[in-house]
Amino acid sequence: MGLGALALALLAGCNNSPFPHGAERENALYMAFRERSPRYLDPTSSYSAPESSFVYEISEPLYGYHALKRPYALIPRAAAALAKPYYLDAQGQRLPDDAPDEQIAEAVYDIPLRPDLKWSPHPAFAKDAGGNHLYHHLKLGELGDKRSPFEFKQLATRAVVAEDFVYALKRHASPRIEAPLAAVFSEHVLGLKDYMALLKRESDRQLAGLPGNLADKPFLDLRRWPLAGAEAVNDHLLRIRLKGRYPQWQYWLATNFTAAIPWEVDAFYAQPGMAAHSLTWNQWPVGSGPFMMTEYVQDRRHVMSRNPNYHADSFPCDGSPGDAEAGLLADCGQRLPFVDKVVAINVKEQVPIKELFKQGYLDLPEMDRADWGVNLAVDRDDSDEVRRFYEERGFRLPMMVDISNWYLGFNWLDPVVGRGDTPEQQRRNRALRQAISIAIDWEEGYGRIFRDKGGDAAHGPIPPGVFGSREGQPGEYNPVTHRLVNGRVVRRPLEDALGLMAEAGYPGGRDAKTGRPLVLNYDFQRVVTPELKAENDWMTRQFAKLGIQLDIRATDFNQFQEKILKGKHQIFWWGWFADYPDAENFLFLLYGPNSKSLHEGENTANYANPEFDRLFRRLQSLEDGPEKASLMARMNDIVRQDAPWAFGYWSYSAVAFQHWVHNGKPGVVVRDRARYLRVDVDERARRIAEWNRPVWWPLLLLAAGGLVILVATRRAWHAREMATAVATRGEGA
Repeated sequence: MGLGALALALLAGCNNSPFPHGAERENALYMAFRERSPRYLDPTSSYSAPESSFVYEISEPLYGYHALKRPYALIPRAAAALAKPYYLDAQGQRLPDDAPDEQIAEAVYDIPLRPDLKWSPHPAFAKDAGGNHLYHHLKLGELGDKRSPFEFKQLATRAVVAEDFVYALKRHASPRIEAPLAAVFSEHVLGLKDYMALLKRESDRQLAGLPGNLADKPFLDLRRWPLAGAEAVNDHLLRIRLKGRYPQWQYWLATNFTAAIPWEVDAFYAQPGMAAHSLTWNQWPVGSGPFMMTEYVQDRRHVMSRNPNYHADSFPCDGSPGDAEAGLLADCGQRLPFVDKVVAINVKEQVPIKELFKQGYLDLPEMDRADWGVNLAVDRDDSDEVRRFYEERGFRLPMMVDISNWYLGFNWLDPVVGRGDTPEQQRRNRALRQAISIAIDWEEGYGRIFRDKGGDAAHGPIPPGVFGSREGQPGEYNPVTHRLVNGRVVRRPLEDALGLMAEAGYPGGRDAKTGRPLVLNYDFQRVVTPELKAENDWMTRQFAKLGIQLDIRATDFNQFQEKILKGKHQIFWWGWFADYPDAENFLFLLYGPNSKSLHEGENTANYANPEFDRLFRRLQSLEDGPEKASLMARMNDIVRQDAPWAFGYWSYSAVAFQHWVHNGKPGVVVRDRARYLRVDVDERARRIAEWNRPVWWPLLLLAAGGLVILVATRRAWHAREMATAVATRGEGA
């Protein structure tokens, strides 16, 4: 091959896109995910932001949230309409809607279902001519080398019916499934707590004599046992019965925890060899939503493709003030979803993700992160040159204040930073937590230094924008960590924290009895990449102010989840994106029975305070009003004093989209965003070509250099040949 041809060949193969050539012309949405693949895609188990990007597009809860309306507004998804509960007394007699709580024995939700719901194609539904399931009786070895449901010869579907939602609620009681909402749901769904005990007995009976580490446990058929609180009145009417009034239940109906589950798929995945072939709910979930998982390459690539059985769905024609002017109603009435597939690739660090976005290869950086818009906006404002670059490329960075928070938590089960076993130890540990809470200067760290992830310092667990929150109101602050000076709320001086350290028994950061330095473990939920190292170094310095040595124990998110489930953490970093716009969704993170390590709930601090728990149970029956606000204030005061969290900050919410991506709007509780996004494929292809034009001159220089070398080599060879010929003639003479 000539050097010119070689140069052209090199140029043709020069593609810095992470996707195959021509991918930019496909009707697909491209994004990244960091670290490892999501751990849980099973709707009963999934409860983290990275997982929600997939679960809410594949599964279909009964309710959802309007894509554009703010404040957030519930809308039907799998339900045909939003259901208003009615109330019964202990004798089953109907009560008026305003009946006092003490008279209400049950709240009943009769939820009508859409008649056009169907499951995405899956081999679990396939039957033979006699109506028998084709793949429900596979023997060990019959799977062959299959690693995907789509490798089976026959796929099928069926209608989604009310019994599938009943089955889904029953699954929260199964001892074989990690169900983080089991504790919360069992306090409200009639009979669910007893159902948990029943399934434990039946599971133990079924597994008797089998190895304890058996990966594929026999199918536990939940259809055999009725649940008092869930009933299929008919195929298209679901009845849920709750113990007493619980207004927040409407919000849980908009989460993946109440999405339907087909028993056939549970039975299919319970067969021998399935787990070893990664054929499980957590790799290959099944739903009735707009997309289905069609490619799963662990820790590398995930593809959701359009579900061919998805029901009729259209883009909304209304929204919030300003949406029409922003072009967010241009697709009014258009069929959803717009894209044929959603492709997520693994990019482990923030900087490469940012560069791929700037080059146009990613339509958005990450679907689940609400801080990318903030990050890029900080970059944009660094200089006029960068601002011009962003404006020329047309990046969309919509921003809003949203209901999410970040905080530092203390494991209540830990003997040093937790509750403590004796009154004296409880007093000392509380003083230590309060000292740390004062020393961590959130205003400096996430107000001035790490502006790309920043927000406003928090003074409690209830975010601004939620009914009853006092955050940001004049004169409102956490008296444990702040004080009022000349009318301004400022952080307490370090001297106050050092005094608390002495009270805790650690003057100057050393144990008063042994003289040994105090070393605390900081369990961080991410592998420490270069951009995260600066944050961890900053946190280490905050503890060093008190003489405390901070040992950072960083892991990937999946390993972190394992650690906290076992209660092996001490101090940890955590964030929470609201499930729904109510204070309960933040206060339940501190509710004792919702302990992460003891009950697999979402109280990661494992905090427990009897008075707080009593008030929380009362809060759950209250509608928004003065009594609820007063109760919230009392609960706020309790956790400020106990300091199970160093309250951190309320983060800004902003997403980032390319100019060719339409209909993007921030909103932490709108988890099914992909179905609304439309991509102008022609613009994307044109812009990517413009932004990534090949640089010819290095190859031309290479070719010219090669040509010079070739000519010089040929001349040298010719001169050597001529010299040899002359020498030969001389010898012959």
